[in-house]
Amino acid sequence: MQKYSRGLILSAMALGLAACGDSGVRVTRDKPADQVAMAPRSEPVFYNGKTYRLDFSPKGPNQFEMAVSGMGPAQQKDAVAVATSALGYFACPEGQKGKLLANPTYAGGKWRMQAKCG
Repeated sequence: MQKYSRGLILSAMALGLAACGDSGVRVTRDKPADQVAMAPRSEPVFYNGKTYRLDFSPKGPNQFEMAVSGMGPAQQKDAVAVATSALGYFACPEGQKGKLLANPTYAGGKWRMQAKCG
């Protein structure tokens, strides 16, 4: 009986280790690839029950020109939240968030700002 118990324990351990083999964690010694050049794009963004339009385009290494349409002049905080969150989702490398480079401005019915990943 003891032989079977050891075999069962070893089999269970091997099965457990095999199940952990594909954990989704990437291990590499290579440096991360440079950010791929991207074309300007527009995306609908759903925020607080409404859909807004986000336009963004690269303006240098790791920098983006952004505009949020559909918000009023009193919604600066919301426009910043939409822009930085969406930039992190659409353009930044995994784990990085969008950050403003300067205060946003409201003109022509759009909140305009510059942001970067990091």
